[in-house]
Amino acid sequence: MRSALIIAHTTREQIRRMTAIVAQDLHRAGFEVRMLADEMRVCGSPHVTVVDEEHAAEDAEMVLVFGGDGTFLRAAEFARPAGVPMLGVNLGRVGFLAEAEADHLPETIRSIVERRYGVEERTTIDVEVSVQGDVLATNWALNEASVEKSTRERMLDLAVAIDGRPLLRFGCDGVLCATPTGSTAYAYSAGGPIVWPDVDALLVVPNAAHALFARPVVVAPHSIIDVDLIGADHAGVLGCDGRRSVDIPPGGRVTVRRGVLPIRIARLSAWSFAERLVTKFQLPVRGFRDGARTGRPDDSARTSPDEDAASPLFPSTTED
Repeated sequence: MRSALIIAHTTREQIRRMTAIVAQDLHRAGFEVRMLADEMRVCGSPHVTVVDEEHAAEDAEMVLVFGGDGTFLRAAEFARPAGVPMLGVNLGRVGFLAEAEADHLPETIRSIVERRYGVEERTTIDVEVSVQGDVLATNWALNEASVEKSTRERMLDLAVAIDGRPLLRFGCDGVLCATPTGSTAYAYSAGGPIVWPDVDALLVVPNAAHALFARPVVVAPHSIIDVDLIGADHAGVLGCDGRRSVDIPPGGRVTVRRGVLPIRIARLSAWSFAERLVTKFQLPVRGFRDGARTGRPDDSARTSPDEDAASPLFPSTTED
């Protein structure tokens, strides 16, 4: 039997109704539809098999995600160890990770049932916290691992090394180690570059660094990034995708390398990342000079229907 795991942001009535309808449609198409117990109780669908978190996506064909990018990142925790592709239906604000919009849901479900989709792999990062060689914790991220100060009153003193070679040292609020997928998330808000998701690379982005040279750095995918907390009284916090956090003791080191397990994302059709940037960020792809050639303002200069709307400068992909 074909099976699909549904992960949903169930605090919204629209998503609860949509989840129940999709569960019914997939059940009629011969799918075993899985949900976590808490989400199933809220949605109340009789066509659902309740599964525990540890084995939720095991042997499933797909993980369907209803919500924003925050829900997608939560669902990735189930899909990644099982190697199952994910397909997000955007019901959040930006929805950079989602493949489909709610308006096209019937067509999306038909594509899944008829197996009309491809799968691409996204780079992840594995993260390790250690002190003098003793490993204290390990974690992973799809978007970014952020090393941040634990108190507002003081800056962190950090040293960054790439492949064992010291590269940067500064006082700062923190530093981000991001994947190309995460380049449009927290790293973008901190001033990092936008990197096409099929580029094989890792990003190092200082966050509010007090230094003359504090530029973002793009390194090779096989590079190992070490971030050391300098000083006997400077503690920090490691955050992974804004979902999982680990305390970093003074003198601690955070080591970031390319992840062993990628995230697999289902694609319903060929798509352009440039088009996605324009659509999600509402970028003005026409300039005021285009209208000047005709002697009148160009009404098509905006991609946003709101004439007074500004492009979002600091979008977050962890919000629902």
